[in-house]
Amino acid sequence: MAQAVELPRNEEGIAIALGILKQQFGDRFHTGQAMRDQHAHTTTYIKPQAPDAVVFPTSTKEVSDIIKVCAAHSVPVIGYGTGTSLEGHVNAPAGGICVDLSTMNTILSVNADDLDCVVQPGVTREQLNTYLRDRGLFFPIDPGANASLGGMASTRASGTNAVRYGTMKDNVIALEAVMADGRVIRTAQRAKKTSAGYDLTRLLVGSEGTLGLITEVTLKLQGIPEAIRAARMSFPSIDAACQAVMTTIQYGIPVARIELMDELNVRAANAYAGLELPETPLLLLEFHGSDNAVVEQAEMFGSIAEDAGGFDFATTGTAEERNKLWKARHDLYWATLQLRPGAHGISTDVCVPISRLAEAVTGAQAKAEALGLLAPIVGHVGDGNFHCLVLIDLSDADEVARAEEFTAYLADEAIAMEGTCTGEHGIGQGKMPYLVKELGAAVEFMAAIKDAFDPQGIMNPGKIFGPRR
Repeated sequence: MAQAVELPRNEEGIAIALGILKQQFGDRFHTGQAMRDQHAHTTTYIKPQAPDAVVFPTSTKEVSDIIKVCAAHSVPVIGYGTGTSLEGHVNAPAGGICVDLSTMNTILSVNADDLDCVVQPGVTREQLNTYLRDRGLFFPIDPGANASLGGMASTRASGTNAVRYGTMKDNVIALEAVMADGRVIRTAQRAKKTSAGYDLTRLLVGSEGTLGLITEVTLKLQGIPEAIRAARMSFPSIDAACQAVMTTIQYGIPVARIELMDELNVRAANAYAGLELPETPLLLLEFHGSDNAVVEQAEMFGSIAEDAGGFDFATTGTAEERNKLWKARHDLYWATLQLRPGAHGISTDVCVPISRLAEAVTGAQAKAEALGLLAPIVGHVGDGNFHCLVLIDLSDADEVARAEEFTAYLADEAIAMEGTCTGEHGIGQGKMPYLVKELGAAVEFMAAIKDAFDPQGIMNPGKIFGPRR
C-alpha cells in the first residue's frame, strides 16, 4: 500500500510566494491550519499532507497570476475541486499553494442546438444537470459523488453511465488551462471533431493537475431520454451475474447503466436504505430510449438473465422507484461502513476485459476471505470496472498489512488479465507502484511530457510518477 512521500521543501520560495499572494488576494488567501487541513483531506488511507496556503481565485486571469508567482519562485501548485478524489491527488508533499477552484462555478454558455456547454471548473455535475433540466438536456457522467467538472476532467472520471455514454475523455470537447509558466491555452474549438495537431484535450484530461490547471471545460450534452426504465435481478453467484452481463453486452442491448453489487453490498443497502432485496449478488440496470424500446430492452435482459440463473426480476418506469434504487447504489460507501462500525474504508478499483470479469471478482472475494478481510465489491460491470471497499482498523498494523497485500494482489491480477490497476480513480500517490508494471517503458514517455510541460516540477508534484526533481 503506497504511502505519501515527503518531498524537499523550497522554504525561501514558499515564504516569498505567501507574502505576494497574501497581498494580492487578501481575505481569499488562507494560511490557517483548519483550512489547510481541510484541503489535504483524503478519503483513502494515505496520510494527509497540508499545503502552506489555500487561495480562492474567481477567474482564469487570477489562476494565471497565482501560477506566475509560484513559477517565479519554484513553489508547488495543487489544484482542488471538491476533494472527492481517492488516491491522494490533493496532498501537498512539498508544501506549496492549493488553488481551490470551487468559486469558479459559473455555467458560461449552453449551446442547445449543438448539444454542448462551456463551464468553469468549479461547476458540479449536479449543479449543471439542475440548470439543464428545463432545456431537455443532461450531462451523463455520474461518478457518484457531486464532484466538480474540472476535477472530473482532471481525473478522467467515469461512473455508472459509462457503458453507454463513455467517460470524461469521451465527453470533453475542449479545455482552457493555465500551464506551469502561467500562460493560458485553449486545446480545441467547439467543433465535435478535429485533426488540428496534437490532441492536447485528451492529454490534459486525466493528467491529475500535473501539467496545468483547467479553468474552462467544453462538454458534450445529451437529450433527456423520452423514457427511462430501471431493472434489477438477483443471482445465485457472482459468476452467474457476470455471465448475464457479458451476454447482455454481446447481444448489443443498449443499457445505460449495469451495476453489480455483491451480497455484502446488498446486505448493507437493505439495512441502510430500507430495501428488502435477496441478499445475493444483484445486477441493477437502467435503459434509455422511447417508451416501447425501454420496455423491450428490459424484457430482453430479463430473458438473458433468467437463462444465466437470475431470479426475482423487477422493472419500473416510475421516477420515484428508480431514484430509490439508484440512491441506494450511490450511498453504498456509507452503507458498507455500517457493516463494521468504526472501521476505515479503503476504496480501490481495477478494470479488466469483460470476459475476465467473473474470474477477477471471484478471485478478489476469495483473496479477501483468505486474508480475513471484509471487502464488499461493487462494479460498473458493463465495461469491466469494479471497486472494493476494504474495511479495516487503521490502528491494527497486522490488518493494515493484510489490506496492503489485498490491494497489491488486486492490481497485479488486473494487470495480469490485460486490465488496468485503476479504471477510474486515477494514479495520484496511491497507485504509483503499479503504473510501471502496467505500462512499462511508456511511463518514461509520460514523464518526458511532464518534464516538457512543467520543467520546474511545480504542478501537483509527487503524483503519478513520484519525485521528478
